[in-house]
Amino acid sequence: MTAEATTLQAPEPPTRAEAFSYWFKLGLISFGGPAGQIALMHEELVERRRWISESRFLHALNYCMLLPGPEAQQLATYLGWLMHRTAGGIVAGGLFVLPSLFILIALSWVYMAFGNVPVIAGLFYGIKPAVTALVVHAAYRVGLRALKNRWLWGIAAAAFIAIFAARVPFPVIVLAAGLVGYVGGRYAPDKFKVGGGHGKAAEGFGPALIDDDTPTPQHALFTWARFRKVLVGFVALWAAAIGALTVAYGWDAVLTQMAWFFTKAALLTFGGAYAVLPYVYQGAVDTFHWLTPTQMIDGLALGETTPGPLIMVVSFVGFVGGWTGAIFGGDSLLLSGAVAAVVVTFFTFLPSFFFILLGAPFIESTHGNLKFTAPLTGITAAVVGVIVNLAVFFAYHVLWPHGLAGPFEWPSALIGLAAAVALFRFKLDVIPVVLGSGIAGLACRLAHAAIFATV
Repeated sequence: MTAEATTLQAPEPPTRAEAFSYWFKLGLISFGGPAGQIALMHEELVERRRWISESRFLHALNYCMLLPGPEAQQLATYLGWLMHRTAGGIVAGGLFVLPSLFILIALSWVYMAFGNVPVIAGLFYGIKPAVTALVVHAAYRVGLRALKNRWLWGIAAAAFIAIFAARVPFPVIVLAAGLVGYVGGRYAPDKFKVGGGHGKAAEGFGPALIDDDTPTPQHALFTWARFRKVLVGFVALWAAAIGALTVAYGWDAVLTQMAWFFTKAALLTFGGAYAVLPYVYQGAVDTFHWLTPTQMIDGLALGETTPGPLIMVVSFVGFVGGWTGAIFGGDSLLLSGAVAAVVVTFFTFLPSFFFILLGAPFIESTHGNLKFTAPLTGITAAVVGVIVNLAVFFAYHVLWPHGLAGPFEWPSALIGLAAAVALFRFKLDVIPVVLGSGIAGLACRLAHAAIFATV
C-alpha cells in the first residue's frame, strides 16, 4: 500500500440515491463485454470510490464466475446487495440491464420496420462478417484461458464434433463435460486444475468502506431461515409469472413457450453468452422458428454494440419472435415485439438474482478463495468447442448466404478478415470494429448498386 493510501480515511457510506446514480450510469456505459464491465466496476468501486476492498471485490467475483448467467450483472447485484440489502441488489442488477433493454427494443423496431431500406441493409451486410470474426476471437480468448493440456483440448474437440456433426443438444454436452470433469478431477486432478482468475491484486488504494477486515453486515449473514425464505419467494415468483402466462394465453402460446425456454437457457449460460447462443439458436431458429439464421446474426451484432451483458441478444430474439408471430395482431406489431422482449428478459435474468440473493450470504460467511471446480473446468473446455461451432455456423451463412451451390461473398470475406486483423493484431475494441465494418458494408452495397446502374 502506498504512503498516500495509508493516510486516507475510509469513505462515508453512500446513500441509496448515490448508489442508484452510479448503477444507472454503469448501465448506460457498460460496453466491452464482461471483462470490460468488470474493469469499469473495479476502477470505480475499488480504486476511486473505495466502497469495497480489492480482496472482497475479487471474492464476490469468484463466486459469480462459478454461476450460470452474466457474471458482470451478477457482480453488480452482489455488490449492491452487500451495501444496501436486497433492494440494493435488485436496483444494481436491474439498472445493469434496463437501459440495454430499452435501447434494444428501439433498435429491434428499426431493424424489423426498416431493415430492407438500402442503407440499413448495407450496414448489416458489413456487420455480419465482423460478428463472425468476433465469435472466432471469443473462442480464441476462452481457449487461451481454458485449454491448458491435451485432456481439455480433447474435451473441446469432442464437444465440437458432438454439436456440429451429431447435433447433440447443448444441455447434454454441458452435462457430459461436467461429468468428465468430475471424474477427471478425482483421478487426474493435476489435469483439471487450470490457472487463470483475474490477475494479481493491485496495490492498495486506501481503506475501503467494506474492507478486508470489515465484519460481515448483519443482513449478509447466512441463516437457514433466510435461505428458505429466498428459495420459496423466487420459486413462487417464477411460478406465478409463468402460470399467469399459461392462464392468459395457454401453454403452447408464444409468450409462454418463450418464458419456459429462456428459463432453461438462463440455467445453462456457463462460460458466457457465446456458450449458450448455440442452444438459443437450436431452440429459437430450428425448433420454434421465432427468427431466421440471418436475423440471429443481426441480433448478435446489435447486442455487441449496445451496453449491458451480451446475453441481452435474447431480448432481440424475443422482439423478433413476438413481431413475426403478431402476438397481439397485425396492427400491434411493435407492442407484440416489445412485450415478448420484456418477457424474455425477465425470465432470462430472474435466475441471476436468485443465485446471488440465495447464495451470497453463504459466500460472505466463508471468506475463502473460491476456485473453479473440476466439473466446471470440463464445462469451460467444452464451451470452446461449442463456440467454434457457432463461428462455423455464422461463417457459412455469411459467406454462402444462398448455400454452397450459390456464389461466394468475397466482399464479406474481406470485411471479416479485416475485422479479425483488427481484433487479433491491433486489439481494437468491439465498437469501432463493428461500426467500421458496417460502414465498409454500406460502401460495398452502394458501389455494387452504382456499377449495376451503369450497366
